[in-house]
Amino acid sequence: MTEAEHKLLAIEKHDDNVYRRIFQANPIPESVRKAGFGGTDRYKAYRGYENAELLTNTAKRLDILSKQLVVQSKSFDEIIDLVKDKEKMLASIPAIQPIALDQLTRFGSAFGYRIHPIYKIRKLHTGVDLTAPRGTPIHAAGNGVVVRADWAGGYGNCVRINHGYGYLTLYGHMDKYIVKPGQKVKRGDIIGYVGSTGLSTSPHLHYEVRINGKPVNPVNFYYNDLTDEEYDEMIKMSSTATTHIFE
Repeated sequence: MTEAEHKLLAIEKHDDNVYRRIFQANPIPESVRKAGFGGTDRYKAYRGYENAELLTNTAKRLDILSKQLVVQSKSFDEIIDLVKDKEKMLASIPAIQPIALDQLTRFGSAFGYRIHPIYKIRKLHTGVDLTAPRGTPIHAAGNGVVVRADWAGGYGNCVRINHGYGYLTLYGHMDKYIVKPGQKVKRGDIIGYVGSTGLSTSPHLHYEVRINGKPVNPVNFYYNDLTDEEYDEMIKMSSTATTHIFE
């Protein structure tokens, strides 16, 4: 029984830390995995026997183990459903650079804290700036639905795309956008053109990736349209970018 408990614990950890993390699924709460049994005394039939305590404790361990197996089985059923949905998920996750590499003039500010070029205060730059000539096409980074296409203060003309699975991308400072809220887009579709609207000092695209509302570094999501060498070079260029042309 101890060996079975240890093996099940290893399976649970692998489930929470590998499978469920890959598919952006929440881990199974410990309270659910380890929930006890309530109600009437389930073990009164063992009272009066010479080894009543051993029998009762063994029965309790078996019950807990059985319940954990049921919980784990249901978790694997959910993972199977997520695997079946993987193709749709992979098409939706932002996975390309929204401006083609050969159309970039340079990388502007990278993701992280910078001195704001207008406010002159230290501020989190929640995306990356991709510098390109005014009118350069901007492409959707993944399949999704346009949730906003409007003027958004410092972002200027701005488009937000909900990709599902907790992912949202934002495209700011556009010269103009050619999509509207509710419109479905596919990865690579042109959604607008580079401009310098809002709080911008020169033509560029401010691009953000958010997971469950939290900004993450977009350079980690350019793997679909770059070779390994191009990706490594892009990472170096982005990490050393010092121009401060962001919202």
